[in-house]
Amino acid sequence: MANKTLKTKQKSLTSEIVSSIETKLSEAGAATKKMKKSIEKSAENLAKKLAKLMHKAEKKAAKPAKASEKKVKKEVAKAKKNADKAAKNAKRTAKKATAVVAEAVAAPAPAPKATPTQRKPTPAPKPAAPKTSRAPRAKTTASPTPTPAEPTSENA
Repeated sequence: MANKTLKTKQKSLTSEIVSSIETKLSEAGAATKKMKKSIEKSAENLAKKLAKLMHKAEKKAAKPAKASEKKVKKEVAKAKKNADKAAKNAKRTAKKATAVVAEAVAAPAPAPKATPTQRKPTPAPKPAAPKTSRAPRAKTTASPTPTPAEPTSENA
């Protein structure tokens, strides 16, 4: 269908170009048959190119509209999803609140006692033991030869 509209646009454009060129030619002088044929052929080629360019421009203009429609659809779906989520959360919160109220009603808080209770005195903390430092070792002059290990005997 787009192809038919493209061809009709080409034909109308061709006829407009031919008529405008012929009017200019008639002002200058008489045109021969050969000239008219050449003008028509050139006008057809020009119209074809122009129609293609116009079609491209129309397509390009329609593309952002489609993208914006798609974006709007996406946002509507997202808003609906968020609304459902919010309703679900509100329902859950309400359910929790009623459970808390029911629990408070079922188990009444213990009544405060009229007589104050005495606290046991806490024992005083023990003082920390003072740190003792080790006495430095006396340097002994040991022989540089290693001591022989004791031989082990196997009794089987």
